[in-house]
Amino acid sequence: MARDKHPRTTSWAVTGLGAVVTALGWALRPRSRKISSGVMGFGLAHLALGLLDMARPTVRTS
Repeated sequence: MARDKHPRTTSWAVTGLGAVVTALGWALRPRSRKISSGVMGFGLAHLALGLLDMARPTVRTS
């Protein structure tokens, strides 16, 4: 039995993942600037995409 997922749930999951990865990159800052910059950029991109996905209108075909 397939469960219908609300589209906003996925957006929140992507945004939350982005927040966690950004915090991880921030924590890595004192050790390695290059790696932490890449990790933070990856996390910030997920934050931005998750928030943009929440703003997008949902189209239902049922």
